[in-house]
Amino acid sequence: MNPKNPVYIISKGRWRRRNTSKALEEIKVPYHIVIEPQEYDKYASVIAPEKILVLPFSNLGEGSIPARNWVWEHSMSIGAEKHWILDDNMSMFERFHENRKIKVLSGTIFKCAEDFVDRYENIALSGFNYRFFVPAHEPRPAYTLNTRIYSCILIRNDIPYRWRGRYNEDTDLSIRALKDGWCTILFNAFLTNKEGTMRQEGGNTEELYKGDGRLKMAQSLEEQHPDIVKVSWKWDRWQHHVDYRMFEKNKLIKKDGLKIQEGFNNYGMALKEYTDDEIRRQRRLRK
Repeated sequence: MNPKNPVYIISKGRWRRRNTSKALEEIKVPYHIVIEPQEYDKYASVIAPEKILVLPFSNLGEGSIPARNWVWEHSMSIGAEKHWILDDNMSMFERFHENRKIKVLSGTIFKCAEDFVDRYENIALSGFNYRFFVPAHEPRPAYTLNTRIYSCILIRNDIPYRWRGRYNEDTDLSIRALKDGWCTILFNAFLTNKEGTMRQEGGNTEELYKGDGRLKMAQSLEEQHPDIVKVSWKWDRWQHHVDYRMFEKNKLIKKDGLKIQEGFNNYGMALKEYTDDEIRRQRRLRK
């Protein structure tokens, strides 16, 4: 089972590792990878050309913002109501169930998330949490309401916003929507394994994050939203802290005539045990 909305990966300088592309290939989720024209030959040497979308610009020095907005317009041009936009450094997707993180082998969790979001008329953004933010020893609800959505995002196309700035654009977009009364859904039931910022070459590592990029990143969000964002020194680096408590008043609104089937729908998902040989084989495939 696959998502009904188009899936885009924005990528730069990462044709060798292409983690997210490999992860989606493994679970057979259709996608397009969006790249700058000067890198087409490199990406086309490892990814099927029909999966590649080439941007009409290159090396603007503005991070991923122009590419993100281009993707938004592209998804609208093909008649999509929503679109998935994924960073290019995610190695796998998981189901968090009974405090176990279970690797998924199909795109079913994308479809599950879409179906849940489609029950409501006021969800602007939704997406999967990072696996390292969901410790296995801590019980979590299936989703967190009204917080930031990072990196693996399902966006409603008709919301009146676009990506802006140079840093923390996902947090900024989430906050702007929340301030206008929209809701966001961060799924804990569905996780993505994303490498940390600045862990890989390519992407925004050189353009935005080197030197004092961490501080600039935190300060930019504080300048955009001084009422709820503060900058602090924590874990030996500069961090931003967002107080999301003011958005507790934003309530989900069910669509008129919504009928939810009683009982559980596991969408055909079932647990499968792997032998040690199968696990080693899967690890080799991800390299």
